[in-house]
Amino acid sequence: MARKGQVVSKREFLGGKEFAKEQYEGLLVTADPRSGNLQIGVELDEDRVVVIDEATERNIRERIQSLVPQVQDIQNKYRAGAASNNYQELWLGEE
Repeated sequence: MARKGQVVSKREFLGGKEFAKEQYEGLLVTADPRSGNLQIGVELDEDRVVVIDEATERNIRERIQSLVPQVQDIQNKYRAGAASNNYQELWLGEE
């Protein structure tokens, strides 16, 4: 599965599945079968997702609640940074 800050195709993020649970418009959650955790991503457009976090079944609600207010800001930053393709710096630099 993709690493935090990595921009991937929606198909890759979904791992070949046709859907992911969408908790909030623009926020996607899918299972990572290798780690057993859930990956959280933000839809940048119809075909691209940036991986922003990983969670367990125990803390997924908490992680989503903390990320929901940031979804639009994350989308805007990545769209603005698309020309430089410096996606990881945009997200990882915020920690």
